[in-house]
Amino acid sequence: MSKYGVLVMGPAGAGKTTFCTALIQHLRQNKRSCFYVNLDPAAEDFAYEPDLDIKELISLEDVMEEMGLGPNGGLIYCFEFLLDNLDFLTEAIDPLTEEYLIIIDMPGQIELYTHIPIVPALVKHLTRGGALNVNLCAAYLLESTFVVDRAKYFAGTLSAMSAMIMLEIPHVNVLSKMDLVKGSVTRKEMKRFLDPDTSLMDDDPSDSQAAVQSSQDKAVDPSSTDSVMAGGSFKRLNKAVAQLIDDFSMVSYLQLDVQNEDSVGAILSYIDDMIQFHEAQEPKEPKDEVEYDYDDADMG
Repeated sequence: MSKYGVLVMGPAGAGKTTFCTALIQHLRQNKRSCFYVNLDPAAEDFAYEPDLDIKELISLEDVMEEMGLGPNGGLIYCFEFLLDNLDFLTEAIDPLTEEYLIIIDMPGQIELYTHIPIVPALVKHLTRGGALNVNLCAAYLLESTFVVDRAKYFAGTLSAMSAMIMLEIPHVNVLSKMDLVKGSVTRKEMKRFLDPDTSLMDDDPSDSQAAVQSSQDKAVDPSSTDSVMAGGSFKRLNKAVAQLIDDFSMVSYLQLDVQNEDSVGAILSYIDDMIQFHEAQEPKEPKDEVEYDYDDADMG
């Protein structure tokens, strides 16, 4: 018997728990069953109490206090402990029927998804070939405000791509908190962020600001060329990262505004398609997704 689930990932502050809350609310309104799993050993506040909480097994606070570890080291210890006690997950998830969507809320430390083999080991246990036979996909959230800083946006996109390569499961990437960028990014420009466009680095508005600052610095101190050289190297590095992302052509984004029911429903339709929750289900095409109210003056 198949089971179905989504692993909600992304950096700290991306809105993972808020998305899980919106997803649970949407599922309940549509008379669908879900099973909410919290795997963040530091999380405390939930709109919906988790059906399974890792803190029932181990908490980050206790680990830091008893082991003398910092937050990152403590988190890795918590997940290593979870991997040594996978019955904690198995006993809770194994009885679930195919009617349930298992929603797994992950911590925000991206090293868990990018270069430490802990989460891949967890995914192997959950998915086909493992103990639980879950049709699992990942939803990687990146805060939409990253688009204001092109270098930060491409760094976040590189992290999303790293997670896709490490986990080797179906993946949907999401720009969350879309309400925060209304009026600051044009509709035409946003399309270039949804399907990462390397030329975004060529017309980065921060370049002109940096050039002005560099001129001012040289006027004050003509010998201050180190920062100018560093800035040039940084720009070349960012372009190389952007080109790497373009070469792989793996990452594209959907837009998410958790306050908008249609937006949450559109993301869910992609999740359902990837995990084959309904065999006849097809995701909503981008043109059918919610349109965001960009200022008419900014339409470009």
